[in-house]
Amino acid sequence: MTAMTGYLSIGDFSRATHLTVKTLRHYHQTGLLEPADVDPYTGYRRYTVEQLPTAQVIRRFRELGMPLEEIRAVLATTDPQARNDRITAHLNRLEDELNHTQRAVSALRDLLAPEPAAGTPGVELRRVPAVPAAVIVETVDAEDSVAWLQGALGELQATLAAQHLPPTGPAGGVYADELFTHHLGQVTVFVPCAGPIRPLGRVSAQIVPAAELAVMTHCGPPTDVDRTYAALAAHVARHALAVDGPIREYYLIGRHDTADTTQWRTEIGWPVFLTSPGDQHRPRSAKPKQ
Repeated sequence: MTAMTGYLSIGDFSRATHLTVKTLRHYHQTGLLEPADVDPYTGYRRYTVEQLPTAQVIRRFRELGMPLEEIRAVLATTDPQARNDRITAHLNRLEDELNHTQRAVSALRDLLAPEPAAGTPGVELRRVPAVPAAVIVETVDAEDSVAWLQGALGELQATLAAQHLPPTGPAGGVYADELFTHHLGQVTVFVPCAGPIRPLGRVSAQIVPAAELAVMTHCGPPTDVDRTYAALAAHVARHALAVDGPIREYYLIGRHDTADTTQWRTEIGWPVFLTSPGDQHRPRSAKPKQ
């Protein structure tokens, strides 16, 4: 029952808005939704019917996970464009989180699906020669590695273009074990090229050493690249002689080539030991990595 015409008690306001009394008190204490009147003797809170739409807006924002501080900023903004920009930014974050969740669910469903009856993964044993390259070498946090890689590749490609040095092969990366084992390690991202490179910014010249690798191609974005890593590791454990050494990746098709992530192709190279030229393209018997 209302205390007077146009006013609602906190209990009635709670029933009308589906916000608990405890929540309404918290919103009062934080200044998000203050009652229209508070009895100085009893402390009873009263709300006006005009506050119902505001309470409904707050409830919807909270259902969408918007922090209280952001809701307060939205409600306090008188500029419609600024208010819409804040709401749009939050909706964009929600869409990003939803896409991430959907990809994780899809990957989990794939993992739970039965393995195909036939299907040894396509693994190539390859000798990679040493090549001169433009490189960027830094210690990178695994959590930031994808964004860092894109920035480094862009910087390398821009530097080569400015110095009129065409790439002589696909860009790649050399990843120290610590990046995987401790989520912090050295990464060398490189673009092979011929001709003298003038160091500029983070870019320098380096010879990327030769390597012997078991190579598998990952199709798509790096979201579920761990599945390709796992398949390659299992294949190497069963069919090749693994050796100590950094993992390599070669970026055949990526963000700089197309926005269609289904077209992206990354070769993953696991270090192995090849004893003769005939080992290339042929699996070896399994031996444990030391």
